[in-house]
Amino acid sequence: MINLLGQTLPQLQALCADLGFPRFTAKQLCDWLYKKRVDSIDAMTNLSLAQRARLNEIAYIGRETPVRCQVSKDGTKKYLIPVQSAECGVQSYVETVYIPEANNSELRSPNSELTRATLCVSCQVGCKMGCRFCVTGQQGFHGNLSAGDILNQLFSIPEFKNSAPSQGEVPEGGRGITNVVFMGMGEPMDNLDAVLAATQVLTSDWGLGWSPKRITVSTVGIIPGLKRFLDESQCHLAVSLHNPVAQERLQMMPVQKAFPLNEVLKLLRQYDWSGQRRLSFEYTMFRGLNDDLAHAAKLVDALKGLDCRVNLIRFHESPEAPFKTSMPTTIKAFQDYLNRNGVICTLRASRGQDIDAACGLLAGNGE
Repeated sequence: MINLLGQTLPQLQALCADLGFPRFTAKQLCDWLYKKRVDSIDAMTNLSLAQRARLNEIAYIGRETPVRCQVSKDGTKKYLIPVQSAECGVQSYVETVYIPEANNSELRSPNSELTRATLCVSCQVGCKMGCRFCVTGQQGFHGNLSAGDILNQLFSIPEFKNSAPSQGEVPEGGRGITNVVFMGMGEPMDNLDAVLAATQVLTSDWGLGWSPKRITVSTVGIIPGLKRFLDESQCHLAVSLHNPVAQERLQMMPVQKAFPLNEVLKLLRQYDWSGQRRLSFEYTMFRGLNDDLAHAAKLVDALKGLDCRVNLIRFHESPEAPFKTSMPTTIKAFQDYLNRNGVICTLRASRGQDIDAACGLLAGNGE
């Protein structure tokens, strides 16, 4: 059975050709799936009864509703969503996080007027990368999500129903989604076909019609996938850096052995970052490991000449990781050093930590 959710226009055109449907039927399918957002083939009323019957024999619209929603004191919501991809085997789940923002305040009241709402989506069940500080990475790898599984994380939650199909603003009085970040469970460049298909649905005129500026895709630096992503997508990129010293980064991130940071930076320097596409680096602060001014100086040197910014992240301690959070004064000194030396640096607000929804804490536990 084919999951229609996540199919691109060219894929639907190929499907219609195989079924003997007129070519324009593919555009109709896109309209029903992504504009009208129906959840059944029978709701596609401008298709003939015979076409709908044939589609029902071979396809479905993979919409799975969340089985759990946890709400943080700051308004963040963490959804647990079933996965349909056969690659994941037995019933699996992923977590996706809805992060509302209003008036630059970390705490959100249910009645506050939103200025931005970000959905952090997952692309894999577990992860192969094995980063020592990440709860997801310590789970191991259990399977890739399909493009439909990725998009279902948007389509299945109530906030998405309030999202304007092609607008960048939250609808008045709504709790819609303005931005999507691929920073949940999994490594996007390790499941690039599905990630690119999902972003194509999000940004194409026949899909949701969003600007690529509304989407950020993260990576630890898998160079073959990264190069393809840079060539085929205009979405923003966030690189998980975390340590500018090669041997120290290797101890934290095994990917450093196969794809050294200096080679990742060499690739990134081949692209133009002066336009709308933005490059950022994620840097989690670990007490006594990567947070002194010597590391800050090495980071400035490593990024010299790149049009980019650095997002500092407070480490969220967990029993699975033997690291401690940097002191606030240390983080501030690190941030100030980078800004004084020409690297735009911000400190990301920690959101949803009380429900294990913060960076590095997603586990996808369906129990």
